[in-house]
Amino acid sequence: MHGTFIGYLYILLAILFLVMLAGKLKIAYPIVLVLGGLALSFVPGLPNIQIDPDLIFIIFLPPLLYEAAWQTSWKDFWKWRRVISSFAFLIVIVTACVVAFVSSSLIPGFTLALGFLLGGIVSPPDAVSATTILRNIKVPKRLITIVEGESLLNDASSLVVFRFALVAVESGKFVFHQATLSFFIVIIMGIVTGIVIALIFYAIHRWLPTTANIDIILTFITPYMMYIVAEQFHFSGVLAVVSGGLFLSIRNHQFLSQRSRIQGVNVWSTIAFAMNGLIFMLIGLELPFIVGQLGPVKLSDAIRYSLIISFVLIITRLICTFGAALFTRVISHVITTADSNPSMKDSFIFGWAGMRGVVSLAAALSIPLYLADGKDFPQRNLILFITFVVILVTLVFQGLTLPWLVRIVKMEEKDYLIPHAEQEMIVRRKMSKAALNLLNEKYQTEVNRNGLLRSLKLKMESDVKMLERLQNSEPDDNIAEEFFTEYYIIYQDVIRQQRDLLHKMNTKAEIEEEIVRKHLALLDMEQEKMRQIFNDQPEVS
Repeated sequence: MHGTFIGYLYILLAILFLVMLAGKLKIAYPIVLVLGGLALSFVPGLPNIQIDPDLIFIIFLPPLLYEAAWQTSWKDFWKWRRVISSFAFLIVIVTACVVAFVSSSLIPGFTLALGFLLGGIVSPPDAVSATTILRNIKVPKRLITIVEGESLLNDASSLVVFRFALVAVESGKFVFHQATLSFFIVIIMGIVTGIVIALIFYAIHRWLPTTANIDIILTFITPYMMYIVAEQFHFSGVLAVVSGGLFLSIRNHQFLSQRSRIQGVNVWSTIAFAMNGLIFMLIGLELPFIVGQLGPVKLSDAIRYSLIISFVLIITRLICTFGAALFTRVISHVITTADSNPSMKDSFIFGWAGMRGVVSLAAALSIPLYLADGKDFPQRNLILFITFVVILVTLVFQGLTLPWLVRIVKMEEKDYLIPHAEQEMIVRRKMSKAALNLLNEKYQTEVNRNGLLRSLKLKMESDVKMLERLQNSEPDDNIAEEFFTEYYIIYQDVIRQQRDLLHKMNTKAEIEEEIVRKHLALLDMEQEKMRQIFNDQPEVS
């Protein structure tokens, strides 16, 4: 136990180094972590790492899905619901079918049931790898929304396909109408379970005397309860977590205090980062164990099968994305769609962003060693090897080429016609005007006699005048960007000066350190607020 714990500490240190290296090389960190883990797996004397699938499904998957659901914009998700749903369910099933028929005809002794099992494993693209890459390059917001939304839901549909295929392999029979009915029950009841448990935790947060620390701990318990309860009744634990997470994220302002929200975001982002990093590193470290389990299958044959199936997956997804775009153009004459004329450029990039990840590997590892009659599970080791190569090929090959393709294609943002900086000014101006109206209409007497309130009113009036001036400047004039950049730099310098003063005051005996720390924390919050407003600017320490 002691040695294992020390080993994972070394792995975490390696993860931090590789993530910093990825930032230096401007490469998405999942790619560098997988390749780094792969390189470390060849270090002499390093013990073979074996991923326990229960570790992924029970410990890692619920919080990662929950965190992703909280970060998802429900407004954008609902806007693109048809595209997201089609790729999360229909396209996953189509991909599983294509892989099933190709693998059963390509690999000797590979039955159709085993093909569907493999198809269910490798059909879902990974949420973290695609969005990590896309957020580091300039792509339209809609593309990130669709990829994130698809990745939230496709794990559920693929795992349902995997579950039914596993039953078919073990029992030797597959009843289509029963499987179809069960498919819809698993999905619908998974969503219902997630929302019911979300309502219970909503009530706990809102009506019991919780603190910020209690709220954060409850948010960690919530996804596990959703997942475990749903899986206990053989419903979709993935959809339970996603639906419950979306339900609560929309209403977080109703049951969480501002302190709980601020602290919770920081804690969750750090935990999610560490978990994702550990998972991608473990994928690379798993290679020696997987190769060692191939058994009688030649390594050259296994590599050939894996590369063909990887190629089939990439081509199938591209065909599906182009087909979906053409179908949308036709159906938009009948129903209202979010985009009646989807670009072929968008379809190509979306199709190329189909990297596979940890859910696929965890599903493959969860295949039992033996059938119910005690015989070895057929082709288990080969399925595991193919899954690993598919992850490696799609993640590294597609992940490294995706930024290059985006630059060549030159995608256009057509969802938000108002530039980001101008949207920022509109929101801030309207907020300042609303505050001014409240002070003038409801608190005029208090403002007249209270110097602090008069200062607040003057600040609001100053903000409104500045923002109106910037917004009314000529379209070709760069005054808005120039003023905002200058304002950001100088204000950051002011905060730095205040922080230095507080540290100097802390050396004096007459000032309590607790008071200094409180004001340092307030400066940190103000600096973070400015960074969020001017989100293209770097952090200033």
